Amino acid sequence: MADDPEFDVEDWRAELEEKRDEKDEFFSTHPQSPIPPEGRGGFDGLDYFEPDPQYRLKATVSIPEDPASDPVYMETTAGGEVRYLRTVVLTMDLEREDPDLADTELELAGYEQEGTDGALFVPFRDKTTGQMTYEGGRYMELAAEDDLAEGDSIVVDFNLAYTPFCAYSETFECPLPPEENWLEVVIPAGERLE
Repeated sequence: MADDPEFDVEDWRAELEEKRDEKDEFFSTHPQSPIPPEGRGGFDGLDYFEPDPQYRLKATVSIPEDPASDPVYMETTAGGEVRYLRTVVLTMDLEREDPDLADTELELAGYEQEGTDGALFVPFRDKTTGQMTYEGGRYMELAAEDDLAEGDSIVVDFNLAYTPFCAYSETFECPLPPEENWLEVVIPAGERLE
């Protein structure tokens, strides 16, 4: 998003690194860490792709007419099912710096559970899934300052994509990204496997 005059890449990178350090601290010491207690002593931090501002994208928001009339049932890692409402569709252009990679328009749905009024849940798979990243996909959570309306813009930063807790412990049951959020491109940003 080089066209955003308020975006400072150095501030963004420093903030991202700080968030990563805080998450590593949580994983290594917090009682609610997904790392089982016996494994925390050997935990030396999560693995990440290098921060890359080309994967911080400006998305245009579309609002489905009646989300409750078309719920999305996501399968879970434990064989269950969770009901979500598709409350937004996000369309964004991924402009590649590598001349061997074509620019691509991406579309991802954002979901909420009924009765909640929090961050948008954006689970996704991409061409790194099962190879460089967790086989069950990755998640992002997006928070808008105000209620989103048709045609609004929101930042989607794949550098904040994270691995669900079920990758670290079978005690967690995690939703799997629905097929509409399977991207046919490589997104080397955010958390990765060792």
